[in-house]
Amino acid sequence: MLKHAVVAVLSFGLVACANLSTQSLFSHYSAANSKAHQAMQQGLYQQAMDVLPDAPAGEILDGMERGRVGFVAGHYPQSFGALQAADSAVKEQQHQARIQVSEGFNQVGSLLTNDNMITYRPADYELGFLHLYLALNYLQQRNLEGALVEVRRANQVQEAAKRQREDELAKAAKEARRKGLDQNLGAVLARYPDVGSALGNIQNGYLFFLSGVLYEADGDLNSAYIDYKRALAVAPENPFVAETVLRLATRMRMDNDLPALQARYGKYQPPSASTGRVIVFDEQGVVSARDDWRLPIWLTDSRGDGVIYNLTLPYYRTPSNNAFTPLQLNGKPLVDSTVADVDGMARYSLQEDLPMIVLRQALRVAAKNEVRKTAAREANDVGNVLTNIFNTLTEQPDTRSWQSLPASVSIAQQDVAAGHYDLAWNGHQIDVDVQAGRTTMVWVSRQGNQLTGWSVLLGGN
Repeated sequence: MLKHAVVAVLSFGLVACANLSTQSLFSHYSAANSKAHQAMQQGLYQQAMDVLPDAPAGEILDGMERGRVGFVAGHYPQSFGALQAADSAVKEQQHQARIQVSEGFNQVGSLLTNDNMITYRPADYELGFLHLYLALNYLQQRNLEGALVEVRRANQVQEAAKRQREDELAKAAKEARRKGLDQNLGAVLARYPDVGSALGNIQNGYLFFLSGVLYEADGDLNSAYIDYKRALAVAPENPFVAETVLRLATRMRMDNDLPALQARYGKYQPPSASTGRVIVFDEQGVVSARDDWRLPIWLTDSRGDGVIYNLTLPYYRTPSNNAFTPLQLNGKPLVDSTVADVDGMARYSLQEDLPMIVLRQALRVAAKNEVRKTAAREANDVGNVLTNIFNTLTEQPDTRSWQSLPASVSIAQQDVAAGHYDLAWNGHQIDVDVQAGRTTMVWVSRQGNQLTGWSVLLGGN
């Protein structure tokens, strides 16, 4: 009878493990990626690159992580190749029907193990950042056309992902009602740690403003104005975004928009023709990693056999407020203002997915309990103990997310006299060339005490 119990447990384990690494079965992504995440927080870019885990969550997330870490480390060809590989994997995932077939087996296996069995699909905001960093790679190569292709794609893939996610959420809600689990979900969600307000966490102001800068550099003022206005809707208190929208609205004679814009932000004051514009994109910190939150549940059966299950859910701890001192442009502090809260976007994305995650958890507890009862009937206490151990060890949260992204992004903007400048911080320096009537874009990333970045001269203002 002991043999039967062992065979039963191992059989379920083997079926469930077919598409899982050992790490995913008995641990979770944040644990595997912790050394790389800590190295990024300290600004140890090369060390982060060296200790990145070997694709524990598949080629999409692996490519995105390696692409972002490689970019801040200055390994631009490697970054570009990793992001392109991730992009290709996303395309394959979205278009190949065989993914849907294999995913059916993954869903079944996840009922006996954990959500790490399910194929990783990037969140909407992650897809936006994938194309944003591809665009930045093209810019670093001085390829404006390639960068424009990526910002156009960013909007398209985010819209498609949004529609797909809404369909999945609707199906999850219907499934919960069909199985009578509505109240169970509500009870769990009521005890789940607060993930914060959704305000300002849905759209990516960084992507919108960068897109506007690129369109304007290409002479497409209409497209630039649309994306600048999108950025303003996300960050209405950002003075540099407001100034940019006012500038284009004045230049393009947007008479329908100007009265409301001027009433809130004042009139645009054009700079001297002898000046050039410097726009700085300042990525700060590292986005939070998902953590492990557990809710114990005791169950008994008609024989009085007891078992404890853990509902294990991913969640975000309260982020630490790592304020950075101002950048210096030729020795003078550069005032900046936040345009994107990446931590907020990550938290909101998880909040949207949470009802579906909790539903799978509830179904998994029921499925695992049936396995336990079957093993208990076959091998009494031994079977009960074996399945309890297996269930406890395999109940791991799905903490997969793009963990090398910045925590937030700020922008700064100044019209300055033509000439050569240095953008400096904490002993690090970036050369900035300014020409009259043109825009110089500077990209920087700051983690720990480190700064990395570059500048590129774009088209006319």
